[in-house]
Amino acid sequence: MDFQQFLDTHPVFTAKELGELQRQKGLANRWTRKALLAHHRKQGHIVRVLRGLYAVVPPGCTPDKCPVDSFVLASKLREDAVLAYHTALDFYGKAYSAFQSFFVLTRHPVKPAAWRGATFRTVLFPKALLRKQKETYGVVTDNSRNVPLCVTSYERTLVDVLDRPDLAGGWEEIWRSLEMVEFFDLDRVVEYALLFDNATTAAKVGYFLDQHRERLHVTDAHLQPLRDRRPKEPHYLDRGSPRETRLVKDWSLVVPVEVAGRTWEELR
Repeated sequence: MDFQQFLDTHPVFTAKELGELQRQKGLANRWTRKALLAHHRKQGHIVRVLRGLYAVVPPGCTPDKCPVDSFVLASKLREDAVLAYHTALDFYGKAYSAFQSFFVLTRHPVKPAAWRGATFRTVLFPKALLRKQKETYGVVTDNSRNVPLCVTSYERTLVDVLDRPDLAGGWEEIWRSLEMVEFFDLDRVVEYALLFDNATTAAKVGYFLDQHRERLHVTDAHLQPLRDRRPKEPHYLDRGSPRETRLVKDWSLVVPVEVAGRTWEELR
């Protein structure tokens, strides 16, 4: 593969990926790579997006206005990056609102970065999953953009956004987005939720499924394992919220009134 072929198959690439190509061709000199990148930047063939990260400028475009797929860009933040949380919902076309913040899971986080008004943030895989070596549970590979992207499945995304609402835009955004998904493998949802060993997360997932029993065909067999893990004492769905709340005894959760009553539906 020559450099042009590399560009044709890598719309976004890292300096490390280019270095691997050069090593395969016997050109392992670091300065050769720097000179090659500098030359093609000067020619307007590529644009530096972030440190060590470059995008190809398509024919007929200029470096300052060339389109760059933000999902592909996010996936290149780390070698093990997985599109997750609200970004996964957005990737699937199930996000209620469009965000300019992109989140990826990784074992090796880097500082948040920004480009063209979008922000990119890495998040560590949950510790409970790392302990059990289950951090890739529910991670799928998607090739719809002609490059392989790792993204959390619908089932994992449901649990992840309930576990970390701060990475998904808050409760109304979460509820409205998840309600756009037509089907979940509920056995997988429950199995994954229980991996967290977290009573509050189990209760959140159980509460959401309980609210959507009819639409998602939820049965007691799905709910009972989550109910068995719910907190012994009431926990807040949103601890930092000053809003009016309601106790949902069945799940031992203190829930904001607007979530319990889905009051945003009244505004439709």
